[in-house]
Amino acid sequence: MTMLSSTALTPTTSSIFPITPLSKPTSFFLQPLKRHSPLLKCLSKSNPSISCSALTSLPSQTSHLNLPSKLHTLAQEFRSFPEPLDRVKRLLHYAASMPPMGESGRVDSNRVMGCTARVWVEVRIDKEGKVRLAADSDSDITRGFCACLVWVLDGSEPEEVLELTTDDFAALNVRLPGTERSRVNTWHNVLVTMQKRTKQLVSQREGKVPFEPFPSLVVTADGVFPKGSYAEAQARYLFPNELKVNELVSVLKEKKIGVVAHFYMDPEVQGVLTAAQKQWPHIHISDSLVMADTAVKMAKAGCQFITVLGVDFMSENVRAILDQAGYNEVGVYRMSNERIGCSLADAADTPTYLEYLSAASRSTSLHVIYINTKLETKAFAHELVPTITCTSSNVVQTILQAFAQVPDLSIWYGPDSYMGANIKELFQQMTKMTDEEIAAIHPEHNLESIRSLLPRLHYFQDGTCIVHHLFGHEVVEKIKEMYSDAFLTAHLEVPGEMFSLAMEAKRRGMGVVGSTQNILDFIKDRVQEALERNIDDHLQFVLGTESGMVTAIIAAVRNLLEPRKSSSQRAKVAVEIVFPVSTDSISTTTSSSSSGLHSAKVGDIILPVVPGIASGEGCSIHGGCASCPYMKMNSLSSLLKVCHHLPDKENVLSAFKAERFKLQTPKGKSVAEVGCEPILHMRNFQATKKLSEKLLDQILHAQDSRRST
Repeated sequence: MTMLSSTALTPTTSSIFPITPLSKPTSFFLQPLKRHSPLLKCLSKSNPSISCSALTSLPSQTSHLNLPSKLHTLAQEFRSFPEPLDRVKRLLHYAASMPPMGESGRVDSNRVMGCTARVWVEVRIDKEGKVRLAADSDSDITRGFCACLVWVLDGSEPEEVLELTTDDFAALNVRLPGTERSRVNTWHNVLVTMQKRTKQLVSQREGKVPFEPFPSLVVTADGVFPKGSYAEAQARYLFPNELKVNELVSVLKEKKIGVVAHFYMDPEVQGVLTAAQKQWPHIHISDSLVMADTAVKMAKAGCQFITVLGVDFMSENVRAILDQAGYNEVGVYRMSNERIGCSLADAADTPTYLEYLSAASRSTSLHVIYINTKLETKAFAHELVPTITCTSSNVVQTILQAFAQVPDLSIWYGPDSYMGANIKELFQQMTKMTDEEIAAIHPEHNLESIRSLLPRLHYFQDGTCIVHHLFGHEVVEKIKEMYSDAFLTAHLEVPGEMFSLAMEAKRRGMGVVGSTQNILDFIKDRVQEALERNIDDHLQFVLGTESGMVTAIIAAVRNLLEPRKSSSQRAKVAVEIVFPVSTDSISTTTSSSSSGLHSAKVGDIILPVVPGIASGEGCSIHGGCASCPYMKMNSLSSLLKVCHHLPDKENVLSAFKAERFKLQTPKGKSVAEVGCEPILHMRNFQATKKLSEKLLDQILHAQDSRRST
């Protein structure tokens, strides 16, 4: 929504406008536009309900038109201009015709999120139950968009306003070269804002109790400000105790210990680790794949021990990758003397999963397995079906490339059922795209190839992450009601309803669906864009994944905002991270033996729980889980205990040590060796964007190999 001069505009061939709405009471209401330009032909020939005089008369004389007729009239008018420049001039004319909003309306509470210019919207419902609107912007082009929306919607029934979609405005064909996303966002974001506020006003009139907002953290150049008890608990550890930080740094330096931790760590642990990073470089917080790669770099830099803060398969991967890289002497330690499980990894470590793969072994197949699984699972699966690991950020490209290189291939994905369903839905949506749009996603695919691969894409039906499993209906409905105009983020593992919501936001530049790193990068990019615009702004992000991500997010956002603190010339940008936590929140624990516990059933999993978000937790059997019970086993006290006992001369930490795999596969090979091969196949793919010749050979000759054995 940046200001553009008419000289910068050139013809374009495409035509789509998405929009977004807000809603709030107001005293300033835009009058209908002063006049319509005459059309080249009388529209009454194509639509008898619209007279020619209606197109050239004052707005007051077109008030008899209903919403569909207004929309049709506006679309026909813009279609009458063959050149984009003429359509833009018409927008500028409407912008000039629109009365300015008073200063009382141009306030932050009326701002439309997601626009590159400032846009304000006010909404009220009059005594007759009609929706009354006002809008304004500091960009002339955007004012023109707002004028069109207000003219179409003002005076309509609330139901009509809520039923309108961005696609209804596609016929206006005013897309501008070089500003596609921002113009698409203009239509959609202003419309969504109008609809959101209309819905809120309707609920108020009907006496419905409004939703309580989700807890959130607001980050500014001046600090971090929590809203709600859950957010207060999260914020408590963003500024850790210096004594704890210094104690950890001292022992890490003394004993040359590296620390690799997952993004989903408890906020207390991440707060200390983030602060300690400034004094000891061999601390890294990331997703599971990068943890193992970073451990190798730490070993090369002289670290004698690696402590792993994650679930057990992560420490297994670190141990195996270090061995493969030749660092057998580097010790790897977990954070508990008990098993640190993972519901998703456990789902693949079952006879059911191997039975699922047995069907794959009867055809030319590739098994694409999520990296978040045990090394033993990868090894056993790879001997049954050629296997490549994937992450949530590369799984789509891995599958598309595999189908491109082996046209008659069948792909069997697992174990995450939600991710599998979401991938299939994503490909299903691609069947509605043009060949050009599909080629932009993967150059070797088109509509025909996407349709043909769908029947040959299979996914495991019985594997879930307990954290993402709980992003259910209750949470999604609340997001739709209260946060439809916010930026939405979602891990690829969330259930379909949350996935669809985030995918819709992604299509208009207001969301991201992917890995933890994808989510972090998206938030940083949007904040950087806001800073470059240098206007006061408030960005709101719904965090659709484990709440442990917030520590890395807050640190990254503060790094962007704090340099501006001392400058009085800089705009003020606030970033709000929203936790979609159910009001019926509960905390999961690691042991059922604690006193006063009650059990909750999540699918087939029984979890011991402790009620109450005031304690800092945020899981709910009704939807919306903010923290992983397994990750909580990686406590700060455990980390300090392990570090102080190293080197473990008295064998106190034997239960904490990640041992080398001594098991063998059914074919008598090393589990560590065979289990690492799918990871190496993925690394080759990441480097070359193609399946390796070795993996292709395994796929094409797998059945011959099985017959020979």
